[in-house]
Amino acid sequence: MSETAKTPADFWFDPLCPWAWMTSRWMLEVEKVRPVEVRWHVMSLAVLNEDKLDTLPAEYAENMRPGGKAWGPVRVVIAAQQLHGDEAVGRLYTALGTRFHNEGLGVTPESIAAALDDAGLPAELIEYAGKDTYDTQLRASHKEGIDLVGQEVGTPVIAVPGADGEQIAFFGPVVTPAPKGEQAAKLWDGTLMVASIPGFYEIKRTRTQPPLFD
Repeated sequence: MSETAKTPADFWFDPLCPWAWMTSRWMLEVEKVRPVEVRWHVMSLAVLNEDKLDTLPAEYAENMRPGGKAWGPVRVVIAAQQLHGDEAVGRLYTALGTRFHNEGLGVTPESIAAALDDAGLPAELIEYAGKDTYDTQLRASHKEGIDLVGQEVGTPVIAVPGADGEQIAFFGPVVTPAPKGEQAAKLWDGTLMVASIPGFYEIKRTRTQPPLFD
């Protein structure tokens, strides 16, 4: 690989998830300190959980059901990708996440509409929030990411090329606040190191604080 070549890091997200949002902001820092280029893909917590609704907490399950708030944002993002190209995905994700999480506006038609405006995308894309027009593409994008890591995880999923040409993929990392500078680099290097070990599956400890947004 040449000195100017960048390693692609494929990142699957659902805009609804605050923890995926934290990880995504870390990845933007990683791009500054390592030769990495993030490629954004949508996945869906609603699709992931559609066969588990009876086992989920009632409020969370309601969000995941058809017509629940989990469907609108991912449908708008996949519509933006289909109609305006891959480049629109990361831009819209940043706009949605800023509105949903940093500004605390939540998942509402108003915040989605404002995010589309922030991202420089047509306002009429919000019409796809309640349509299944691109659900086949949404499910395909979701499947591509989840097939790399299995059904026992959520969002985000990250995948990078391994030394042997196969993908190294993992869920997370789950971290708050999003590391910056050298801390971002150290977390990236360490994550790749453990994820590249055959048979390595998990490091975990109890979360003692919520996502800390800038």
